[in-house]
Amino acid sequence: GVEAQAVSAGLARRSLGYNGADDRVQVRDGDLRDPQALPPDARFDLITGTPPYFPPGAGTESDKVQCGPCRFEHRGGVEDYCAAAARHLRPGGVFVVCGAAGEDPRARDGAARHGLAVQTHWEIVPREGAAPLLGVWVMRHAAEVAAEGPRQALVVRDRAGQWTPAFRAVRAALGMPDVPPRG
Repeated sequence: GVEAQAVSAGLARRSLGYNGADDRVQVRDGDLRDPQALPPDARFDLITGTPPYFPPGAGTESDKVQCGPCRFEHRGGVEDYCAAAARHLRPGGVFVVCGAAGEDPRARDGAARHGLAVQTHWEIVPREGAAPLLGVWVMRHAAEVAAEGPRQALVVRDRAGQWTPAFRAVRAALGMPDVPPRG
C-alpha cells in the first residue's frame, strides 16, 4: 500500500501486525498520485484507491491532521488516481476506486483520459430509500473492456435500519462477522 499521511501509514502498519499480515503486505510512505511513489516499472494485478471526495472550499475542514487531507483534494482527486493506476496496472489488471456518488462524471472522464474504462459501477446506498452516498468504479485498460455491465446498487440497511442480505453477503465474502460492531 501507498499512504500519503504518516499517521495513517503508521496505523496501517499496526493493523497489519495485529492481523498477522505484516509478513506479506508492505505500506510505503508516499502519495500514489506522485509518479516517484513507486518504481516506474512496478505493475500490479489490483490497484485500489479512495481519493479525497471534496474540492477545497466545498466545506469546513477539520483541524485533525488526518481528516482534512483525506476528505479535501489538496493534491488532486479521482482523475489523478486514474493516472496513477494507468501507470502501474498490469495487462488484465483491475483498478477499483471508491468516491462520492456524485463523482461519476469525473471518474469516467479520468478513466478515459488515461486509457482506462469502467467495467462496473456500484452505487452504495446507506439506507433503503436514501440517495447513493458512495460510488465504486471497477476499471480496466480500455482495450480490455468490451462493454460496461449494468450499474449495480448495494443497499447497506433496510428501512428498519437492519443490514440487508446483500450487505451481509459482502461482509461474509470478506470474512467479516455477521453482527454489527458494538457501540
